[in-house]
Amino acid sequence: MTQGLGIPDSQFIRGNIPMTKQEIRILTLAKARISPTDTIIDIGAGTGSLSVEAALLAEHGKVFAIEREVEGFDLIKANAAKFKAENVEPILGAAPEALAGLPAADVILIGGSGGKLPDILACADKLLKPGGRLVVTAVTVETLSTTLHIMREKKEYNVDACSVQVTRIQSVGTSNMFKALNPIYIIVCSK
Repeated sequence: MTQGLGIPDSQFIRGNIPMTKQEIRILTLAKARISPTDTIIDIGAGTGSLSVEAALLAEHGKVFAIEREVEGFDLIKANAAKFKAENVEPILGAAPEALAGLPAADVILIGGSGGKLPDILACADKLLKPGGRLVVTAVTVETLSTTLHIMREKKEYNVDACSVQVTRIQSVGTSNMFKALNPIYIIVCSK
């Protein structure tokens, strides 16, 4: 596991499952402050791109990658194998039910909630160790609003949020044009 932070998107095995883009993975993982021995839970892991990079940072730790779609579950296994991230354990299931029996975590990443965000946040709160970080990436204003409302009510958390807009430059013939990616909200809740 020698690959550094910021694996190019093109290196991941892809399907029809959404993938967290490279620039967002870098920011999310920087805000998660993952240590080599951390236990991480990635909820809504999709293709496993974030799980794999988290596992490479937590080389002596463990990443539990929860995904409810079979295609995503298979992609997580394939990407973990490709990058030799043997400390990724894919779990097929929907949160919060799929969180049952998992150990306490240093970092919990939430990239998808399947409409069960309040229940997932409540479960994540119970699983997160004191001093741990809960990082939610949101593509909708509703997810941002719900997360801020629920987590700011919890006095044991410091909550910060930002909006990130990434625009890549793409060649078009002999010219270059801007290609905007969807804006993402990153909410960091430190316990």
